[in-house]
Order: sequence, then structure tokens, then C-alpha cells
Amino acid sequence: MFQPKYPDSPTPPPAHIHTVAAPVAPVQRSTPQISVTSGAVVAVLVGGVVLTALLAAVAVTAISVAVCAVVIRSMLRNQQRR
Repeated sequence: MFQPKYPDSPTPPPAHIHTVAAPVAPVQRSTPQISVTSGAVVAVLVGGVVLTALLAAVAVTAISVAVCAVVIRSMLRNQQRR
């Protein structure tokens, strides 16, 4: 059932005939020229510094809000016990 079935008489491969084609000029492909200017590098660096500063500001703000919440909670708890 799973055995391959071979043809009874194998046919010879067709003869390969070489033909001479007309000479073709090589195709000139234009490669994209990527030029990174110093302005682009400075823009990326400034953007990275700004984003890092914003992330640090958000982290400091979150920590200070958390500390304030703990202090206020502690003060309210002490006041309710009196």
C-alpha cells in the first residue's frame, strides 16, 4: 500500500540543447544610499535623554506619592486610636 510505484519503462531525459543568446548588458541596480547625518544622530540622542528624564521623573513622583500615602495612612491610624 505504501510502496512506491515505478513506471514500467523509464523514459530518457530530454536532450539539452545549448542556444547562443544575444549578449545582454548587465542590469545596473541602484543600491539605496543611507547617509546618516550628524543632525539625525543628535536628534536620536536628545530624544533618548528626554525620554529617560521623563521616565525618571515619573518614577520619582510615584515613589514620593507612595511615601506620602504611607505617612498619611499612619497619621490617620494613630489619630483614630486616640
